Amino acid sequence: MKNKFLLLLSTLLFSVLVSSGQEIDPKLTEVYAPVPPIVKPGKTNSDAPSDAIILFGGKNLDEWVSVNDSTKPALWTVKKNNVTVKKGTGNIQTKRKFTDYQLHIEWRIPENITGSGQARGNSGVFLASTGPGDEGYEIQVLDCYENTTYVNGQTGSIYKQSIPLANVCKKPGEWQSYDIVWTAPRFNEDGTVKNPGRITAIQNGVLVQNNTEVKGITVYRGKPYYKKHGAAPIKLQDHGDPSEPISYRNIWVRPL
Repeated sequence: MKNKFLLLLSTLLFSVLVSSGQEIDPKLTEVYAPVPPIVKPGKTNSDAPSDAIILFGGKNLDEWVSVNDSTKPALWTVKKNNVTVKKGTGNIQTKRKFTDYQLHIEWRIPENITGSGQARGNSGVFLASTGPGDEGYEIQVLDCYENTTYVNGQTGSIYKQSIPLANVCKKPGEWQSYDIVWTAPRFNEDGTVKNPGRITAIQNGVLVQNNTEVKGITVYRGKPYYKKHGAAPIKLQDHGDPSEPISYRNIWVRPL
């Protein structure tokens, strides 16, 4: 409260000086509180900063469970510091729940990928798994390197909602990354939307979603909708298409 009062007082004094034509002391526009916390960055963009929660560091899936039965462990395959979708075992989601956060995740489409359109290394990152029967809010993962599909369903899209600003997909076999800032929706007591969700996403160092407003929960048929929820897990998709399964690594999150 004291800091707010001092800032207001200095602002008023600054206005008076400007209007009177007097020389302005530069200290009047210097702010010293609140002091931001110190966060030690990783050595590379892939490395987690000091305040991050490691969701997958290459050794195990201890932070994850099966979506089909959250009392059971995630059954995807962990090998060589990667986790690979195990077809038929279903989606996996984090044990922890989050609201607003920064997420880093890397994935690799198999070099020997086959298929076309949506049936080519299909998976997805769901930024909030909103409950049984609901998918959540999906950022698409797909091989779109020289592979054509509907543009609101290609890599970098908010699936069936928002076209990415660019196609920056690498060749199959190369590791790719998402850095995502998720602002969760807020709801009124009666379940109506107070503030919609928002997504900023960078793929392979290139901005593909710029503070994009989310229209609601991802649906394959029909239109997206909102359903009141609070903090929620992050989910990864076992899509079930016939092509080779994709792999993930270096997954970390910073709650905001």
